[in-house]
Amino acid sequence: MPLLPADRTLFDAAEAVRAKAYAPYSNFHVGAAILADDGKIYAGCNVENAAYPVGNCAEPSAIAAMIAGGGKRIKRIYVTGPGTAPVTPCGGCRQRIREFADLDVEVISHGVEGTPLVMTLGELLPHSFGPEFLGK
Repeated sequence: MPLLPADRTLFDAAEAVRAKAYAPYSNFHVGAAILADDGKIYAGCNVENAAYPVGNCAEPSAIAAMIAGGGKRIKRIYVTGPGTAPVTPCGGCRQRIREFADLDVEVISHGVEGTPLVMTLGELLPHSFGPEFLGK
């Protein structure tokens, strides 16, 4: 799947917030930027804690910023991290994204020294459990 022209803005937002990540234990700084249904971009970074696994990943941090800012649904999400391999959301983050995104929403995963990987949420989290199972 190709990148969209607007993805540069998402990438820049993810990279800007990634620079602020608090990752003294893993030294693995991650940024995430969401294009929400209100047209705004919300970003978040990972925040580690000495008492693993109490910290936050970048994706739920961006989701929290979206909700606090008035956005309701993810239209596109860009995740950046170090290295050449795409930095894909972990399983827990995929489920968190699922709460606020349709299965056809594209998730861009990028190790900033490599090539971005564009996949739908449905491809990243097949046969998922979502809010509709609970009547939402």
